[in-house]
Amino acid sequence: MTAPVVFRTRNLHRSFWLGDVEIRALRGVDLELYRGEFAVLLGASGSGKSTLLNILGGLDTASSGDVFYQDQDLSRAGDRELTAYRRNHVGFVFQFYNLIPSLTARENVAIVTDIARDPMTPDDALSLVGLHARRHHFPSQLSGGEQQRVAIARAIAKNPTVLLCDEPTGALDSKTGIRVLEVLQDINQRLGTTTAVITHNASIADMADRMIRLTDGRVSDIRCNANKRQPGELSW
Repeated sequence: MTAPVVFRTRNLHRSFWLGDVEIRALRGVDLELYRGEFAVLLGASGSGKSTLLNILGGLDTASSGDVFYQDQDLSRAGDRELTAYRRNHVGFVFQFYNLIPSLTARENVAIVTDIARDPMTPDDALSLVGLHARRHHFPSQLSGGEQQRVAIARAIAKNPTVLLCDEPTGALDSKTGIRVLEVLQDINQRLGTTTAVITHNASIADMADRMIRLTDGRVSDIRCNANKRQPGELSW
């Protein structure tokens, strides 16, 4: 790839202690993610996918090794720097939607746009995920797939450079999950946001520019997808 590097990790390690037992979640990860790419991270439970994503997103710090976001050394950043980094550059989408039940879809998105540096409007963000007509509905009035799309709208509303998604389809049936992944792919292509998606589902790898597999805390395989499937007409 010739695109600029957005993330670069070198010999990245992360360990946790449970009593006297050391859990080695990452064991020397070397990886680069590029501007504008759509990357899928695959691996069994416990392979280190979420730990790696949390470190890239500034939610966690490595035990040793280096991680850079462009020219910023995240491995040596303090709490205040990491907070500013997350606020200004990163959008997160998780398996559970984390919407506030008493707020409408539009109001849930506005929570982010009220504090972002250069946000899009909540209506524009909801339009990008096909939910403009549902903007005044509460989460209880939305399906699981629609709630996840509100969560995606909330993540992209602040115009992040990076979108990090941890099992965004884990709570959805397979058909709805594919639609949510198509939304993420469409946003990646429309906005040029570097996107990394964790999933157990290898069948969606044909949506990605690259498939990155983790095994026992290490990158075990990286494959570029020359036959990447282009997003079709999204049926909302």
